[in-house]
Amino acid sequence: MFRIASILFALLFQTQQAVSAEPVTPAESPIVVYESTATYSDIKSNIEFAITGRGMIVTNTLHISDMLSRTAADTGLEAKLYEKAESLEFCSIMLSYRMSKAHPANMATCPLTLSIYQQVGDEDHTFIAYRRPAMLGDADTVEADLLKLIDGIVQEALE
Repeated sequence: MFRIASILFALLFQTQQAVSAEPVTPAESPIVVYESTATYSDIKSNIEFAITGRGMIVTNTLHISDMLSRTAADTGLEAKLYEKAESLEFCSIMLSYRMSKAHPANMATCPLTLSIYQQVGDEDHTFIAYRRPAMLGDADTVEADLLKLIDGIVQEALE
């Protein structure tokens, strides 16, 4: 009986692992957005772990909400847009090389960026956003691999 319960649990766990989150944006949207009820800090940590777990590092964190708040009075942009918002930059040297090999101008795609935000008044939902890659030259394969990498990081962060 214990063995049957163990097998059922394992199958259930594998099924849950195979289910992936779906974006809240249309399929061909230039910006891909996912929504989660996990906390902002959990999502950010999960993204950082997913990036480093693939042998890359977060090279820069852009503190978007802090910058907007800090400059609001000087710029006249008083409406608060985010509770919290940051963009994490990272790079894959192998994909960077392949992008540049397809066309030298594709280096403009780097660094890769994942944005995390919560909207004003809604700390119950955290969003992850990224730009869908579009490159010059014969880059269809590297675009697909880049999308697979970025989306894999997001999927792992949402687990």
